[in-house]
Amino acid sequence: MGRLVMAIGVGIVVVGAVLHFAPWLLNWFGKLPGDIRFEGERTKVFLPITSMIVISLVVSLLLNIFRR
Repeated sequence: MGRLVMAIGVGIVVVGAVLHFAPWLLNWFGKLPGDIRFEGERTKVFLPITSMIVISLVVSLLLNIFRR
């Protein structure tokens, strides 16, 4: 359990560092075809469906590689 918590913490730190020092690496998030964005007069709705599918596939692939 401790290793999992430490791995999650390291992952959060890496993502935070990328967002702080190199935000252009993640500027594709939310701009893929299939991501739904609706802006009305007083409301904004954003559903990054395709982006989350891509992230899910990458994380699943990495977990399968590192578990073996």
